This record gives sequence, structure tokens and C-alpha cells, in this order.
Amino acid sequence: MMPEKSKNFWFWFVVVIILTAITRFYKVKEPDHVCWDETHFGKMGSWYINRTFFFDVHPPLGKMLIGLSGKLTGYNGTYPFEKPGDKYNGTRYEGMRIFCTTLGSLIIPMAFDTVHDLTKSTEAALISASYLIFDVGMITLNQYILLDPLLLFFMVGSVWGMVKVTKCTILRNSYSTQWWFWLFLTGTMLACTISVKFVGLFVVLLVGLNTIHQLWIILGDIEISAVESLKQLICRAIALIIWPIFLYMVFFYIHLQVLNRSGNGDGFYSSAFQSRLIGNSLYNASMPEKVAFGSIVTLKNHKTGGGYLHSHYHLYPKGAGARQQQITTYTHKDENNKWIIKPYKVDEYKKVKMLKNGDLIRLMHFSTKRNLHSHNEPAPITKKHLQVTGYGESGMGDTNDVWKIIIPGGKDNETLLTVTTKFTLIHFLQNCALTSSGKQLPKWGFEQAEVSCNLNVRDTNAFWNFEDNINEKRELIYTRNLTLKKSIP
Repeated sequence: MMPEKSKNFWFWFVVVIILTAITRFYKVKEPDHVCWDETHFGKMGSWYINRTFFFDVHPPLGKMLIGLSGKLTGYNGTYPFEKPGDKYNGTRYEGMRIFCTTLGSLIIPMAFDTVHDLTKSTEAALISASYLIFDVGMITLNQYILLDPLLLFFMVGSVWGMVKVTKCTILRNSYSTQWWFWLFLTGTMLACTISVKFVGLFVVLLVGLNTIHQLWIILGDIEISAVESLKQLICRAIALIIWPIFLYMVFFYIHLQVLNRSGNGDGFYSSAFQSRLIGNSLYNASMPEKVAFGSIVTLKNHKTGGGYLHSHYHLYPKGAGARQQQITTYTHKDENNKWIIKPYKVDEYKKVKMLKNGDLIRLMHFSTKRNLHSHNEPAPITKKHLQVTGYGESGMGDTNDVWKIIIPGGKDNETLLTVTTKFTLIHFLQNCALTSSGKQLPKWGFEQAEVSCNLNVRDTNAFWNFEDNINEKRELIYTRNLTLKKSIP
């Protein structure tokens, strides 16, 4: 058993808790307007409550917890959180602030106990806690709807559990209920840390190095058998590696199950994924399954976070290749993502002709009536690639507008299907593959992603699929839901 704490420790521990509560919860509801990054995380909490899908660079746990705290305290998820300074005007925001403040407040007593275990000095623990209690920056971070108090809570909890496990091991108290509790608490806190922000990987590194140090000491102790050393290794691997990975996946599973309605983050994900979101244009869509010449389509890049093939009336500036119309990828759904599939020779569609593997086509931008084009000019950012532009007038261009559509591993004359068929577009004259480099264009390109033509036709970023597919020919229109469901793993 671990030694009991002294009465002096518990007295100062209670004092620390009282001071923490006073400094953190004083005027926690003020000001009654959106402050700082509450505009981001309050909005994301609303999206969880409304089950609206969105994209964010951070893992989901912190925002899910903020949304859950709001839901449990009466917030209905309707406040827009548009900009700092907007009045809440009766919105039940208080629960989310108090939740974040509560987790931020728990950092102090955990830090007090951690320092006491490390130093066996109540005075050192009190000084350390005082630095945190009266730190204005910490107080500010704690009192608002932010990810920082949640992140710091889980980080400090990880270190707290790590110190407790080390103490139990030193006291030869391994495999006790207490030891297992602290070991799995540490693993849980690690999982929660990296599930709030990826910067939590630094505390994973700290706990990992400490664990390696402990195992090295155990391995070097001649009184401990090799079997015992192996047991210690296996137990830590289960609690500090396998368990956190499992929890991390569970958090993402919950995230994907909760956010089942279409939102502004749809375009960052694949067409097949979007077809699962209620309200998305692909959900229960009734459109042609097979792609035909004359169809109005959108093309989605298969690169992770890849966008839609996009164009607009603006030209490339001087020094960025030929001064022709810009071609980019754009991650949001937009009218400028639409293209018309045309045969490379004839512009008439007397009969419905399906698009097949190996066909030569032209892609005409629906809004500007210029063709997808490439030529022997370097791309604006990736100079090893060729420039891709919009060229021609009213669909009339030249032979540099011709592309060959190839289904990797596909059969000859295989028909292309919406969503499910992955293909490449190979330029007929330059023999390069249409690709999204993922590099961001400057402000003249509206910071959208560069599209180029790679002479390496095996480029993994050169895969596309058709998403929207509009065709006025009645014989083509039928529901393709069953095909979609079969195609989604």
C-alpha cells in the first residue's frame, strides 16, 4: 500500500481547492458575449448538438465534450457564434463555460499532489500550485469555451497517473488494484490528450520515456526474474499503447456516428462517405448511375482532403505560365465545379453514348465555356509539372484540350459509374496525368489548391471520380442507391 498523506498535506490541499474555486469561478459568466475563440469551439459544439458534419484540424473529443456539456445544460445549438463581441442574449452558454472552467480548475489539485509525490514536500507542492492558481493566463484560459482547459486537464492527468504508477512500482506494489487503476488512468488520459489536440503527443513521449526508464531499472535488477520483467512490459503495453489506441478509435467512431447530417465540411471527404450524410446531394440521390457524353458532372480528387476540379473567370498572372483561365481544386461545393463531358470530335448527342474506359474526351467548364487544357508550360507552383488551364471560346479550343480517360486495372470499354469508378485523365498530346498537387496557390488563385499535369502518370494524386451527374436524357435517370451502398465498405 502507498503511504498515507499527512494532516498537513490535506489541510493545504483543501486550501488549494478553495483558492482555485474562488479564482476560477468568480464572474465565470462574464462577459455575456462571445470571447476570443469561443466563436470557433462554441460553433463546433452547436454542430455536434445539431449532428451537422464539419471538418476541423483537431481530433474530436474536446469539441464533443463541449457540445455534450451544452446539451446537458439546456443549450439548444442554435446560436451562430459568428464573431467575438456578439451578445449571447439569453442563450444558455453558461454550462459550456462552467464545464471548461471545472476541468481547468482540476489541474491545480492534480499538480499539487503530483509535486508532493515527486518531492515529498508540502511546501514545494504549495509553491507549485500557487504559481498556477495566480497565473492570469491560466485563469483566462480556464474561463472560456476553449479546448485549452480540456487539453491541459488531460495532460496533467497523464503526468499525475505516470507519477502514481512509478510510486507503486518503487514500493513493490505492482499488480495491485491500485497499480492497475493508475496504469489504466494514465492510458485513458493519454488517449484523451491526443484526442483533443495532436500536440498531446508530447506528453505521450514524456510518459513513454519514463516507462522505458522504469522497465530498464526493472530489467537491471538482479532480484527480479526475466519473466517478471516481461510481465511488466506486457502490462504497460496493454495499458499505455493498446488501450489508448482503442479509445482513440472509439472517440472517432462516436464522432462519425453523431455527425450524420450534411454540413460545410462534406467536400473534404470522399464521395462515398458523403453519400452517408443526411441532406447531402448524394444521400438517396436519384441520378444516372452511368456517365454519358453530354452529362454535367463534378470531378472529385481522391487525395486525402482533395477537392473538386474547379475553374473561374480569372486568369493566371504574369510569371505563372500562360495567361489563360485558372484551374484549381476547391473543397466546397460550388457552381464553378461543374463540367460538361464532350466527345473530342463531335458536339452532337443524337443518341445516348456512355463514357467508357479509354475514350477521348473534352471537358468544358459549365460556367465559362472554356475547355480543360494543358500545354508545354510549367505549372505555377510545381515547376516539374505542366500547367493546366481553361482555354477556348464557347467550347471551341484546340487539340491540347483532348484527354484520355483511363480506369486503372479496368477492362476495355468498361462503363464509368458515378462515385464508385476511380479513373485518371491522361493528356492526349503531352502524355501527363491531371493531378492535384495539394499546394496552395497565392492570393491571385484565391488560395485554392493547384492543379497541374504530371509527366509521371502513376502519380497517386491523379485519381478522380465523378460525383454529381446530371443528364436530361430520360432513359438514363434512375436511382443508384443500391449500387452506392454495395460500394461503401
